[in-house]
Amino acid sequence: MAGPERPPPVTRVLVVNAGSSSVKLSLLDGDRAVWSESVDPADAGDAVERRAAEGGVDAVGHRIVHGGTRFTGPAFVDDAVVDAIAALADLAPLHQAPAVDALRRTRAALPGVAQVACFDTAFHRSLPAAAYTYAVPDRWRHGLGVRRYGFHGLAHEWSARRAAEIVGRPVGELRTVTAHLGSGASLCAVDRGRSVDTTMGLTPTAGLVMGTRCGDLDPSVPPYLVRRGVPADEVGPALDRESGLLALAGSADVRDVVGMAATGDDDALIALDVWAHRARALVAAMTAALGGIDVLAFSGGVGEHQPALRARVVDGLGFLGLALDPAANEAAGGDADVSAPGAPARTVVVTAREDVVVAEQVRALVPVPATRG
Repeated sequence: MAGPERPPPVTRVLVVNAGSSSVKLSLLDGDRAVWSESVDPADAGDAVERRAAEGGVDAVGHRIVHGGTRFTGPAFVDDAVVDAIAALADLAPLHQAPAVDALRRTRAALPGVAQVACFDTAFHRSLPAAAYTYAVPDRWRHGLGVRRYGFHGLAHEWSARRAAEIVGRPVGELRTVTAHLGSGASLCAVDRGRSVDTTMGLTPTAGLVMGTRCGDLDPSVPPYLVRRGVPADEVGPALDRESGLLALAGSADVRDVVGMAATGDDDALIALDVWAHRARALVAAMTAALGGIDVLAFSGGVGEHQPALRARVVDGLGFLGLALDPAANEAAGGDADVSAPGAPARTVVVTAREDVVVAEQVRALVPVPATRG
């Protein structure tokens, strides 16, 4: 006697990717995007409800920037998980609030559809203690969870995998530095598929110079500013929202800064010098964590679409065996090897596909849909 008919496997996953400057929505059928759109974080809830009403969703995957110490892998979303994610808002103020709003609105719009939170911090769970430990009092480290978490993990995981495909070698034998460069930006040292170091820290403010974030900063600067009369509650927001390229050049959009630099604007020129100096130094630091480099992978809006900035980074790293083919670098419009012939280490451009990694994690956790919405 035949058993009950099983529902079809999850194929269509709605991916909700809450970034610092936009929220990207996409419906994936396998790895293929049926549709995608990018909206302002303030409009994300309405967009989610509109897209949910269109139907055809088997499950939902949410990119969540900060998982703290609790979430080291994907998790089914329930009220307790939403509350736990919201409680981490102080550690990712530009990201966590839009993500929580999207979580709540999506659950309300698709009440019968399984939803999964996928965490950027989870990829960095393999960081060794030497990389994640800050030299601060024990009561802060163990009592308050002060440590390096790392972010952009979904993007770094994809970049390392795709970079290996581009160079035709298994990811499990490569030392890869992944450079996810956008309005938010970070580097990751990926040793044979595992994160062993990264540039962001307790929060997504550390590391590279970003659109509105300062990146690495002497920790004595905030208390110094407070002593000089800057209100304490203004310092953190200013480092996240008023710093970076915006503070140096007057625009957080690197395209504007590049354009201004081309006209000889002094502020834009120094902003790009600062940006490139920090990027080169931290690529070298990630290489040191790996004991060498086989592949440097650029991704993200800046990494994919700014060949001049890729060149600014690589041209200072010849001592690591990195070199670009100028024509290939200029022509790259998607996944591409842009290495100079004979360069000991390869340089590639990777189209960011966090959505694919999110959908994979959702399908691994949700083998069958509860309801087809």
